[in-house]
Amino acid sequence: MAETRRRLRSSTVVLGGMGVLAAALSACGSDPDRRCVDRDSYDYINGYKIVADKNCASGSSSSGKSRKKTGKTKGTDADWYYDADVSAGYADNGTFSRSEAVDRGGFGCSGSGSGGG
Repeated sequence: MAETRRRLRSSTVVLGGMGVLAAALSACGSDPDRRCVDRDSYDYINGYKIVADKNCASGSSSSGKSRKKTGKTKGTDADWYYDADVSAGYADNGTFSRSEAVDRGGFGCSGSGSGGG
């Protein structure tokens, strides 16, 4: 009798394995998600108001350094806010520290995995 079991081809197995590996590596990237927010706009319900990226320095967080206010009519104390929950133009439950955001880790990462707080 002929064998009725279906065998997976090695290329299918390899491609599937590569997909899993790619997902694990991308989840552990060195650049955490970031949003440019106005530090003076914190709302207890919503968090920080997200502003245009041009208001933040092009590099990493400027926390700990003196920031200059920008904007035409009123100053905006803008800074990068990492790994935040984003909703309706506001960001909350994140951090202004890039290194802390990277240390939080994720799927396949070596970080502590704590949710912060």
